[in-house]
Amino acid sequence: MKRFISILQFMTRIPININVGFDEEFHKTLYYFPLVGFVLGILTFLIGLVSTTVFDPFISSIIITLAGVILTGGLHIDGLGDTFDALYSYRDKEKMLEIMKDSRLGTNSLLAIMFLILLKVGFVHSLIINNLLWLIIFMPVIARLGVLTITYKTKTPREKGMGNLFIGKCTMNMIIVGTIYSVSLIAFISKFIFLAENITIIETIASIVIVFLFINMFKRHVYKKIDGVTGDILGCTIELSEALYLIYIYLIII
Repeated sequence: MKRFISILQFMTRIPININVGFDEEFHKTLYYFPLVGFVLGILTFLIGLVSTTVFDPFISSIIITLAGVILTGGLHIDGLGDTFDALYSYRDKEKMLEIMKDSRLGTNSLLAIMFLILLKVGFVHSLIINNLLWLIIFMPVIARLGVLTITYKTKTPREKGMGNLFIGKCTMNMIIVGTIYSVSLIAFISKFIFLAENITIIETIASIVIVFLFINMFKRHVYKKIDGVTGDILGCTIELSEALYLIYIYLIII
């Protein structure tokens, strides 16, 4: 439980005033990544429910998207921007790594963040008008399950960085355990809470495979650029995976 609380404090801005102390094996919190996503998903869904009773679907979709940014403190959005600024600067590896550490906002960063937000707003709007907002619960779950694969057997090109706590530390057992309880959560909540049809449940679970495939392709792409993975890449992967999940739901389920 202490490790779950510590990673919840680390990955979100949810106010949890509990001192869990120092953990020499903090990387084992990787087991709880999808569970952190589940907490975020539930909170986002509840915010969405309240919002839709007050505002129209379009405004509600903006509020829901904003809630995701606020709950994570913009941590992953920042990683997305830094990644796009660096990887698509067409510089050498060392310069790319330097750009990632630069706090200034570049054109690639601005465009990446802007279009990601627009895509999320648009696809969340489609969930609302099709009475499928409950599927937003699983978006952060699957994205954080997927990011485990980019911390599996990878290395970092930096000596220091927050991402070094996790990069290369994930084990196959962590991925298997995370997948099992993520699938169980999706199946149970979809079936017994929202009374979804079996085909909808299967299609939602299948999105895990799509996200895994995408992340592995993205990992190879990143390695060609900087020969490793950084903390910014982890945040970027989560954001891109959430967008991919929404696109998949729109194309397959809606």
